[in-house]
Amino acid sequence: MPFSAKNPTLSRRSLLRALGGGAVLGGLAGCGVPAAYVRAGDRAVTDLSARDHRLVFANWPLYIDVADDNPNERPTLDAFEKRTGISVDYIEEINDNDEFFGKISPALMNHQSTGRDLIVMSDWMCARFVRLGWVQKMDRAHQPDVARYLDPLLRSPAFDPGRRFTVPWQSGITGIAYDRRRLGREIRHVKDLWASDLRGRVTLLSGLDEAFALLMQGNGVDITRWTADDFHHVCDEVQQQVDRGQIRRFTGNDYTKDLVSGDVLACQAYSGDVVQLQADNPDIRFVVPEEGAELWSDSLMIPDRAAHKANAERLVDYYYEPAVAAELAAWVTYVCPVPAAQQVLADSKDKATAALAENPLIFPNAEMRRRLAVARDITSTERVEFARRWNRIVGL
Repeated sequence: MPFSAKNPTLSRRSLLRALGGGAVLGGLAGCGVPAAYVRAGDRAVTDLSARDHRLVFANWPLYIDVADDNPNERPTLDAFEKRTGISVDYIEEINDNDEFFGKISPALMNHQSTGRDLIVMSDWMCARFVRLGWVQKMDRAHQPDVARYLDPLLRSPAFDPGRRFTVPWQSGITGIAYDRRRLGREIRHVKDLWASDLRGRVTLLSGLDEAFALLMQGNGVDITRWTADDFHHVCDEVQQQVDRGQIRRFTGNDYTKDLVSGDVLACQAYSGDVVQLQADNPDIRFVVPEEGAELWSDSLMIPDRAAHKANAERLVDYYYEPAVAAELAAWVTYVCPVPAAQQVLADSKDKATAALAENPLIFPNAEMRRRLAVARDITSTERVEFARRWNRIVGL
């Protein structure tokens, strides 16, 4: 997940660090471990929601609104508890997709409760949970606001058509950030990263799942249906740029430090980071290239054996009320998955809050939306081969 300027040491978008971890997870998500898959009939337990008014919600750090004068107060969550009488045990325990997968996977593959009713993970990781049968289908009868207000661009990813198992918490764009003053010109295309005046001053994201889609789009690929040939073509291209010294290094979220210092002039970047960097340096720009950019999400899921499913579904739907979504968006400044929240912010009497409604990195405008796409995820059978090749290039 993109970093937050409120605490730049914490990262919310994780990378696939090593082939070993990727290979293990990829194999597990496939058919090589039959016991790992959970059939639909084995995912639910008796729902205690009607008599036990609580739920456990696991999320990433700095991914919910907090009160200015008390970081232990979370206004939207507190309002939900007051309105519904449902007590929420909110745990900021997810710092890395792979790490958290490893933490709860033993319980899930052994048909046991994780002790959590609601979790948030990046969609590429959500795809693994869905394929393994480790999450429960949500009941839209309990979620009228999700059905009504979920952004059409996010409604039907390849791994979860109709978003029955996952619901976006927040979204973002993987595009290009650059320092307009230091570079002295505009960037409009992915291949602008390979210009001679940027040699040694470019970084790419090191995570396979985070990096590949934008680079494919630079080659004119439809990322909703990319192929293995498209992937290997990107690898050939990136290797060539490594060999010629174009790429300074591959990064996690620490690319922001290089961009701020001027060591790097252009980089693969997340929109949420740039919104916060621009507060201190308006010369830092974020561009959705003319060829397009990837729209991604971190999504809510209800794990198997969750004891408070209906309560969790109710909380998910609460965050799709436009007024609530607007309050959350104003604090976290990611792409809001509830377009109707834009008007709520626009109507604010506070000028700074109202201005957020016009920020295309929170509410992409129509022209930008035409260039955004949700990438097909990497399947379990592809992952081992692709991770091996990508990690050799990156040096992991």
